[in-house]
Amino acid sequence: MTNILAMHMADALVSAKVGVAMLAVSGATLLFCSKKAGDKFDSLNIPLMGVLGAFVFAAQMINFSIPMTGSSGHISGGILLAALLGAHPAFIALSCVLIVQALFFADGGILALGCNIFNMAFFTCLIAYPLIFLPVVKRSSSKAAIFAASIAACVVSLQLGAFCVVLETMASNISELPFKTFVSLMQPIHLAIALVEGVLTGSVIVLIKGAKPEILDAGPAAFKVSKTSTVVCLAVATLAIGAGLSQIASGNPDGLEWSILKTSGSEETAKIESPAHRAIEKIQNGAAILPDYNLPDSESAAGTSLAGAAGAAMTFALIFAAAGLFAIPRKKKQA
Repeated sequence: MTNILAMHMADALVSAKVGVAMLAVSGATLLFCSKKAGDKFDSLNIPLMGVLGAFVFAAQMINFSIPMTGSSGHISGGILLAALLGAHPAFIALSCVLIVQALFFADGGILALGCNIFNMAFFTCLIAYPLIFLPVVKRSSSKAAIFAASIAACVVSLQLGAFCVVLETMASNISELPFKTFVSLMQPIHLAIALVEGVLTGSVIVLIKGAKPEILDAGPAAFKVSKTSTVVCLAVATLAIGAGLSQIASGNPDGLEWSILKTSGSEETAKIESPAHRAIEKIQNGAAILPDYNLPDSESAAGTSLAGAAGAAMTFALIFAAAGLFAIPRKKKQA
């Protein structure tokens, strides 16, 4: 299994200034989405929000090979979450996934966390979903329309995210990656990943829509979980994916690692020895209880299964806790 998932930037790519700036931008966006979700999101959907976030965490552990490239990718999950929850709750849920990955699995840097949230959650949930996916499915919720909307939204969001990775790396100016070469590799490989993600996303939405037809016909707010069956089914699927199917993940480098490898000849950039990077690396090493999605200093199948199950549970718990950010203003409004 690959150690770093697609487009998860490591701290070695990001300067302290860029990292802090992007943390501020993503943090402000998270607070904005919390307020918007508090105004509109139905509290009955909070368990669904948690289990869908856990599902995305587990699904991201399954890297699929990109033929004839030697690279791999996985779904980012932003369009899927937004289609089922709405844009603002989806941004919160995907942000929680990325936070859990960085803190407890050393997947993506803590300094680069703001970059990763912006690149993967902002463009999917707040750009591609409302501007591309939603207009298409409002006109028609046929299977063909759902697949077309999913593919188009995934392509646009991943292309924007991949380009932002390059811009953030160039702005940091701490790695020797030529812009022209780096961008010419990042864009096409993430186009291929996006096409696969679009098909997979469309398939999941069509499957869920078959069991709950009103989910797209009436909009995300109509998907109220008055029974536990939907959440239970998704929870079982999450555990099956995280603890079971994660074993078959491709070992090829992901799109970002592959682009770095082709650009510089190495999958990893030079280690930065600045005080900020050293301090954050120490924090991450201490927090990462299952580094690289396994037990420390282990590559066992049991460790991967444990990481999948534990990560899904931690993601669910963090999303459930984060729901308080928008539950409080909603209660005040009701009062």
